[in-house]
This record gives sequence, C-alpha cells and structure tokens, in this order.
Amino acid sequence: MTELTILGSYGLLVLLTILLQVLGSMQTLSMGYLLSSRDEPRGVNKMTGRITRALDNSVTAMALFAPAVLLLEVQNKTDDTSLLACQVFLLARIIYLPVYALGVPTIRTLAWLAGFAATAILYFLAL
Repeated sequence: MTELTILGSYGLLVLLTILLQVLGSMQTLSMGYLLSSRDEPRGVNKMTGRITRALDNSVTAMALFAPAVLLLEVQNKTDDTSLLACQVFLLARIIYLPVYALGVPTIRTLAWLAGFAATAILYFLAL
C-alpha cells in the first residue's frame, strides 16, 4: 500500500461509518422523519448515537489526515516513515470505530491518540 491508497482506504471506512449511522437511524426513526427536514430533533439508540459521534470524529480526522498525505505526495517526501505513520493511522481508525460503537472507552481513547499522533508525525515530515 502507498500513502494515497491508505487515504483512499480511510475514505471507504468513513463511507462505511456513514452507512452504519444511516442504518442505525432507520431502525430507530421513521422513514417519514428521515425524509423530512428534521426540524424537530429526535433521539436514536445509544449505539447509533455513538456511531454518529464516531462519524463526526472520523470526518474531522479525514480533514486533518488528507492534507498531510497530499502535502507529502506533492512534495515527493513520502518514505518508509510516512508510510508507517499512515498505516498506524488507518489501523487506529479501524480499531476506533467498533470500540466507540460498542462503548469501550479506554481502547477508544488509545486508538484516537494513535491516529492523532500519526497525523501529527505526517505534518512534521511534510515541513
């Protein structure tokens, strides 16, 4: 895998997270509500709420991860260290989603920290 294929793989993970959030919402909320403007907030079950929060966090992570990878690519600064950081990021985010959805706090936080640290390393490599 390259840094760009890892970025693409993470994009697919975010799409999967969106799908899980939609499917969870469909179980809790009526189709009429889901097709509406949703002006009146309604609650979802705990797991769907956690998936929604994981999705929000995943989009933020993508907004930070993608520019770092692209900066390295356009500067032709990719190397074994950047590839390892990208691999750690992706693995951390793969772990993050199910443990957040299942409500496992400590492992979730460690996975988040690993992904965040890997992203920070990518920015330092791009400087």
